[in-house]
Amino acid sequence: MEVAKIPLRDEIVRRASELVPILRENALWSEQNRRLSDEVIEALTAAGIFRLRIPTRFGGYECNTSTLVDVGIQLGRGDGSTAFNVAAWWVMSWAICHFSDEVQEEIFINPDVRICGTLVPAGTAVAKDDGIVVSGEWAFNSGARHSQWKMLSAMLSAPDGGAEPIMAVVPMSDLQIIDDWDVAGLRATGSVTTVAQEVFVPAARYQRIAAVMRQEYDSKLNADSPIYRGPIVGAIAASNIGKLVGLANAASEAFFERLPSRSIAHTAYTRQAEAPVTHLQVAEASLKIDEAEFHARRLAVMVDEKGVSNAPWTLRDRAYARVAVGRVAQLALEAVNIFTMASGASSIYSTVPIQRIQRDVQAMNLHALNLPSNNLELYGRVLCGLEPNTFFL
Repeated sequence: MEVAKIPLRDEIVRRASELVPILRENALWSEQNRRLSDEVIEALTAAGIFRLRIPTRFGGYECNTSTLVDVGIQLGRGDGSTAFNVAAWWVMSWAICHFSDEVQEEIFINPDVRICGTLVPAGTAVAKDDGIVVSGEWAFNSGARHSQWKMLSAMLSAPDGGAEPIMAVVPMSDLQIIDDWDVAGLRATGSVTTVAQEVFVPAARYQRIAAVMRQEYDSKLNADSPIYRGPIVGAIAASNIGKLVGLANAASEAFFERLPSRSIAHTAYTRQAEAPVTHLQVAEASLKIDEAEFHARRLAVMVDEKGVSNAPWTLRDRAYARVAVGRVAQLALEAVNIFTMASGASSIYSTVPIQRIQRDVQAMNLHALNLPSNNLELYGRVLCGLEPNTFFL
């Protein structure tokens, strides 16, 4: 078993920032081919990016969530689809860290392992021998073609005729892939559909979602590690929030890179930078990015501090984890839209990055766990003393 030399936070962030040119160079190819390029995967692996949520005993880095935000920002600066897939792989790695230690030994034998997955119980499961048999079809499996395992969710039939949701981890070799990812945004994520036909899952490799939401985890060796404490909602939010800030920064960089050579067509402004409307646009967009980063870092600090102190999560804390992601997504999209509208008609060419950034950020806003309106409503309900209208807290 590998014991890694754990790099310092600044070193990990530096590695991520050095990936930005590679991610940008491959972004168009990846979008056109609807998956990340092998060069990108190799570069991410060499930089240790997949190890951030893996336990140190397997060669991982066990990074806290503040580090995830820093790295996510850098990856988002490089390419939205890459940042999206990495965040999804981080989430699933974290989830596996709450399975039994024996299951972790099986999966984390490769510390650069990638696990795709979804938490929508779209399949069915029935008990058989010492395990379950699962069948179903799951959409939105980001990074499936570069993953070795998949986390899936299904409804497990009970003897009384009822059913309860479970999540299970299975090798990708047990699944079929449907090549149906032809979309407007996040095209390079390769979020294809996967199908299971009567796949047997040993008992150790599935968990009841209700128990997971109550933080009843199976791992003993990870129980005292600060990064594996707390609810899954905090871990998912903190893993995903940095990339949104990074994409907004990418839009800003793309805009300012073109600004010196641009005029405003059909006006007297031969230099766009001299127009008052440009000043208003860049000021408004830049402040929105600052506000988004504030919520991203505030959430990360909350998750990290509660992990270290092992303090309980209140209902308001959990709701804030959801609304923080929604707010960052909203602010990032607003900032990107301002830069996009200020970029002129020439920006719609596929070789100009800002149009892809805009589509990627919009797609992220549509994600069920990011959708600003849903998360604002949830937070407002909790603030008003009402019961939440979702189980995902």
